Amino acid sequence: MPITIEGKKIIVTGGARGIASDAVRHFGQEGAAVFVFDVLEDLGQQVAEETTAAGPGTAAFRRVDVSKEDEVRDAVDFAAREMGGLDAVFNIAAVTAVTMAEDMTDALWDRLLDVNLKGLSHVCQAAFPHLKERGGSIVNFGSDVGLMDRPATNIAYGATKGAIISYTRLLANGWGQYNIRANVVNPLIRTPMYDEFLADLSAEQRRAYEDGLKEAVPLGGTMGDGPTDLAPVLAFLASDASKFITSQIIGVNGGLNPAR
Repeated sequence: MPITIEGKKIIVTGGARGIASDAVRHFGQEGAAVFVFDVLEDLGQQVAEETTAAGPGTAAFRRVDVSKEDEVRDAVDFAAREMGGLDAVFNIAAVTAVTMAEDMTDALWDRLLDVNLKGLSHVCQAAFPHLKERGGSIVNFGSDVGLMDRPATNIAYGATKGAIISYTRLLANGWGQYNIRANVVNPLIRTPMYDEFLADLSAEQRRAYEDGLKEAVPLGGTMGDGPTDLAPVLAFLASDASKFITSQIIGVNGGLNPAR
C-alpha cells in the first residue's frame, strides 16, 4: 500500500512550534487538512498560514489549552466539522521541568499532569466519537525518559511520559474494536523545549548530558532533525499504510533506547 496522507484530516496539539510545527508543515506538503491546537496564538496562526500558502494541503489554527476539558471538546468538534471528519490525532503538546525528586511540589506535579497526561486524555476522549465512525490513528508522544532511569533531574516529566506509554497501550486495546489504532512515538529530536531544558542545567550538568548523548546514540551521537527524521514517520502513522500497527512504542531516537 502506498504511503499517502492526501485528504487526511488531522489534529496536531502543540502545533505552534518545535516538532509539532514540523509535523503540521509536512502534513500540509503531503496534501492533508490540519488543525493546529496551541496556546501560542501568534506562532500557531503563522504556522497555519504558511502551511496553507505552501500547499497543497491546508492548515487552520485554534487557541486551545489542552488542560481544559470543555475547551478541548469544543475545539475538537469544531475542527472535525470544519474539516469534514477526523482521521488522526497527534498529541504533542507538553511542558517540562528540571527538578529532583526531593524538590517536587504539588504545584509542579499539577502543571505537568494537567498538560502532559490529563490534556492528552481530554483530546483522545473528545476525538473518540469522531474516530469511532470509521477508525483512525491516535499518536501520543512519550519519551525515552519514561522508560529509562535518567536523567534524575527530569523526574516529573519522565513520570508523565511513562504514564502516557501505559495509557496508550491500554487505549489501543480498548478502542481497537472500533478500528482505532493508538501508538506512542518516543522522539529524540532537537526542539525549543530541549533547548529550554538545557538552559536550566548547570554548565557541568549540560556537559555531562551532551557527553552522554554522544555515547548513547548509535546514529550520530546527537538529536535528530524534525523535518527529515521525524515528520515522515508521523505521516506514515497517519496513513493507511500503518493500519495494522497499534499499541507500539516507536522510537525515532537514533537507537538511544530499544523499545520493550
